[in-house]
Amino acid sequence: MSERDTYPAGVPCWVTNLQHDVPAATAFYEALFGWETESGPPDEAPYALGRLRGRDVAGIGTMPEPDATPAWVMEVRVEDLPATVRAVRDAGGQVLREGADFGPVGRLGAFVDPQGAVFCAWETGTREGAQLVNEPGAWSMNALRTPDPEPAAAFYGAVFGWNTEPFGPASLFRLPGYVGGEPSQPVPRDVVAVMMPSPEGTPTAWGTDFWVSDADDAAATVERMGGHVLQGPYDAPPFRQAVVADCGGAVFSVSELRPDQLPG
Repeated sequence: MSERDTYPAGVPCWVTNLQHDVPAATAFYEALFGWETESGPPDEAPYALGRLRGRDVAGIGTMPEPDATPAWVMEVRVEDLPATVRAVRDAGGQVLREGADFGPVGRLGAFVDPQGAVFCAWETGTREGAQLVNEPGAWSMNALRTPDPEPAAAFYGAVFGWNTEPFGPASLFRLPGYVGGEPSQPVPRDVVAVMMPSPEGTPTAWGTDFWVSDADDAAATVERMGGHVLQGPYDAPPFRQAVVADCGGAVFSVSELRPDQLPG
């Protein structure tokens, strides 16, 4: 597990699940991940904060577009949100929202990369990001699936300073100088995200992965709570994984780490 209090610029720091029915999604993730949740003020758009052992792990918010499909969205920590807006435009991306002000907790920008993947940037105030990661029930990694990796690598390198390195069929996004993750992990500790190739004609999108203690049990809980298992569970050493959709249709993956399958 990893407890976090700060995130340097360029590191994904938070994930939010945007939903049309926040109470239903809250019940789903409480059952799946064992979250304790805290709801926002009743006079505001529905929002729930997920916690494990009293530490913030993710958010569930209201989807602003009534016809949009619910989705998990990644937020990357930045020092200067206006500078990030300029960098996104200069690199060929689209700005959906330049800076939503959330009072003392921080400011949020929403963007689309040149291939159509949505992501956000977070300029911190009092909230840095997830306080617990890489633990069953907590967020662990984001993966960009794209049929055209080279321009994607160039875009995120220009915006966030990420470098890429081949890793089997995938590519690792690395942030020089960053030390995160766990000492025992099978990839360098400056890895901040992953890029996976996808077939031509498929949409480019960011995916969100959560660790679980038992992937088969998690898949059964997804079905019981009104979601769907889209793929798996299957073995991808050192993990057993499944791709699922929650009760609102938001797609994500769950991964059970099997330490006996770690290299070395």
